[in-house]
Amino acid sequence: MLSPAQLEDLFEKNEVRCPECKGRLGKVEEFNLMFKTSIGPGSSRIGYLRPETAQGIFVNYLNLYRYNREKLPLGVIQTGRAYRNEIAPRQGMIRMREFNQMEVELFVDPDNKDWERFPDIENETMKLIPQDGKEIMITVGDAVRNGIIANRVLAYFVYTTKQLMMSLGLDPEKLRFRQHLSDEMAHYAMDCWDAEALLSYGWTEITGIADRGCWDLSRHAEFSSVDLTHFRRFDEPREIDMDMVKARHKALGPKFKGRAKAIGEAIESKLPGNIRDGLLTVTVDGEEMQFGEEFFDVVRVKEKVSGERVVPHVIEPSHGLDRIFYSILEHAYSYDKKDDYVTLRLRPNVAPIKAGVFPLMDKDGLDVIARTIYEKLQTGGIESYYDTSGAIGRRYARMDEIGTPWCITVDYESIEEGANKGTVTIRDRDTREQKRIRADQVTEVISKLLSGTGIGAL
Repeated sequence: MLSPAQLEDLFEKNEVRCPECKGRLGKVEEFNLMFKTSIGPGSSRIGYLRPETAQGIFVNYLNLYRYNREKLPLGVIQTGRAYRNEIAPRQGMIRMREFNQMEVELFVDPDNKDWERFPDIENETMKLIPQDGKEIMITVGDAVRNGIIANRVLAYFVYTTKQLMMSLGLDPEKLRFRQHLSDEMAHYAMDCWDAEALLSYGWTEITGIADRGCWDLSRHAEFSSVDLTHFRRFDEPREIDMDMVKARHKALGPKFKGRAKAIGEAIESKLPGNIRDGLLTVTVDGEEMQFGEEFFDVVRVKEKVSGERVVPHVIEPSHGLDRIFYSILEHAYSYDKKDDYVTLRLRPNVAPIKAGVFPLMDKDGLDVIARTIYEKLQTGGIESYYDTSGAIGRRYARMDEIGTPWCITVDYESIEEGANKGTVTIRDRDTREQKRIRADQVTEVISKLLSGTGIGAL
């Protein structure tokens, strides 16, 4: 790696200039994308704000593994804030120094990257851009069989990412999955795909789905000397040759006297992989101790074992929640130039208000019926908005503009004698179609609509 001074010298010798102003480049400085801070008052201890939420899961892997009864696969989801010292934050919510992430760490057996439910989705299609840059429509199964996506479990979660984005309201025609190029692939990644949404800024990454291999757990184990492996059981016990650490009790006895037995047991509990630069670190009675090769040997023995230890691999879908939120808003935005009318066509499951409730007039008992309907909706867990202000058309327009899927209107037919007595109108935001339904069934009807039954099916 070149030093800053060497880089400056190369820039000068090769007359590298600013591509825009053609001026000389400034001084080369090292820049860390992590936010640096100090820990504690008046402390010189240095810390960094987390650049992703994932590492907390890796640090807690051993506890999580035990909670899962030491079985794989093991999936953990964490949401929270992450921080990156971006050089030039821009494009609103697309690039910020403080943002929200939702990350999944799925720990799987490195020799069994399959998924039980893969057959359910292998014939579904996805829009992919492999490393050759050519966009293709291909089934999930063929993407794996043709070696485009590395394995079935990764492909499964690429497709379920598509399902998630579509359920949130992203336009499938404006959604694609692009494979990282070889020069942008993280050094530890075995394969990585970005979910990209087409926005006014162009194609924008909103989610990354990566096979991170065993990099994270291996590195944490290396520097913490903690065993972060998975015990894979064999169908039948096997006799294998294996290396083990054997304590030299004749060397330990004279030096450590009464503690020699405990030290020997601690040494023999370690694996050869725990030896660093010829030294083995153990903890005895709360004291950390290091021993050189004069106190132990690495010997090969034949043992009958019921399984073997492997370092799990990790499949990681990492969602940028702010970017997804922005993408949903942009894809849902609809503007009718002819009528100068804005509609936010949010999916009902993500719309902040599910129903607007309006009395046609704020009098003559219409308000009493409307207020009763509103309170029942709220009590039933359906977020609603009660509005009596302005003409009914203006109230509809306000609800359309913020993405409310349905509006309930109480009119004079609701209280008059006749066929429509006790009924109200329900209006669909996208079709603007209106139907009459019984006032005492509004909560039930909205609940059915939220579960996926269309207004035409009522």
